[in-house]
Amino acid sequence: MDKMQPNRVKITDLNPLLTCPLCAGYLIDATTIVECLHSFCKTCIVAFLETNKFCPRCDVQVHKTCPQLSIRADKTLQDIVYKLVPGLFKDEMKRRRDFYAENRELEPGEVVETFNIAEDEIISLSIQFYERNRSNERQRSETEGDKSNGKRFLQCPAAMSVMHLAKFLRSKMDIPNNYRVTGRTHTVTAAV
Repeated sequence: MDKMQPNRVKITDLNPLLTCPLCAGYLIDATTIVECLHSFCKTCIVAFLETNKFCPRCDVQVHKTCPQLSIRADKTLQDIVYKLVPGLFKDEMKRRRDFYAENRELEPGEVVETFNIAEDEIISLSIQFYERNRSNERQRSETEGDKSNGKRFLQCPAAMSVMHLAKFLRSKMDIPNNYRVTGRTHTVTAAV
């Protein structure tokens, strides 16, 4: 009896589907032209469309007046590229951190890493009160097994800005104006 063996596909066979024809590198921030469904790196296609109105692969007209209106982020394709190319996501985040470190100073609480999240996706946030003067008391309560740590969770659209999130938290949680509501890499904190 013949056992069916799964067909293994080599990554080199998939490379033409995972690389940008403009820069010949793996897709970063994959962006697809709506009219013909060809995909490119976001920076590559945006730069190309500044001077052209046709797809670089098939010469279909992208848009008569504003070609940038006919391109869309392709999160699914980007997720596939990151899954199939080991270390690419980590390397890209390191390149971005290095770039921002060399080219400008970061504001306190500013996030350097970006994540591939579509604006219409729902994300979950952990929200907790942070008081700088009470670090010793917090450590004591954690060791005593205090479960009421004041953590709350919120689901909101990924497109929600930190400013809008801060306004929402102020109105729903009655946070006084003398407290700051700030966004950090994975947290939004209210601090005196």
